[in-house]
Amino acid sequence: MSDTELLSLIRDEHTSRYGFNLLVQQYQKQLYWHIRRMVADHDDASDLVQEVFLKAWKGMKTFREDSSLYTWIYRIATNECLSFLKKRQLHAMIPLMGGNRELAERLTDDPYFTGDAIQLRLQKALTKLPARQRLVFNMRYYDEMPYETMSEILNTSVGALKASYHIAAKKIEDSLMQD
Repeated sequence: MSDTELLSLIRDEHTSRYGFNLLVQQYQKQLYWHIRRMVADHDDASDLVQEVFLKAWKGMKTFREDSSLYTWIYRIATNECLSFLKKRQLHAMIPLMGGNRELAERLTDDPYFTGDAIQLRLQKALTKLPARQRLVFNMRYYDEMPYETMSEILNTSVGALKASYHIAAKKIEDSLMQD
C-alpha cells in the first residue's frame, strides 16, 4: 500500500486504527531486524519496536510528509536504538568497550539467535563497533539501503556515510581475521 493510501486511512477517524495496523504490518519486520541488529537482544528489540510504533502513532498527525513514511519511521527507530544504547550504557555505568562486550555476550546467550558459527562471528565483530558505525554498516550491508536514504534518516552527508561504512567494514574484517 502506498504512503498516500496509508496516510489517508490513518488520518480518517473512521479508519485510523485499521490504517495504522496496515502500517505496522508493512514495516514491523524490517524495523525489528534493524533494531535487533543494534541491541542484540530479542526482548529489547521487541520492546523498542513497540515504542517506535507508539511514537509514530502519536506523531502521525504532525507528520509533514517531507520524507516517506518508511524513512520517517526508520528515523524514529534509529533514534530509539541510539537512545536505548546510550541509556543502558549510562545506567549500567559500563565503559564503552564493556558495553560492546555485553552485547556480544547477549548474542551468545540469546535463545532466539539462529545463525551459524560464521554469522555469530560476524555479529560479535559488529558489537565491537561504535553504535553509529554499527548502525551505518547494518543499514548498508543488511538493509541494502542507498546512501541517499541513509543520509535522510541520519541527517548526515553521503560522503560521511561512505567513509563510516568503509571504516566499519575494515574494522570488521580486521576483527574476523584476529579470531
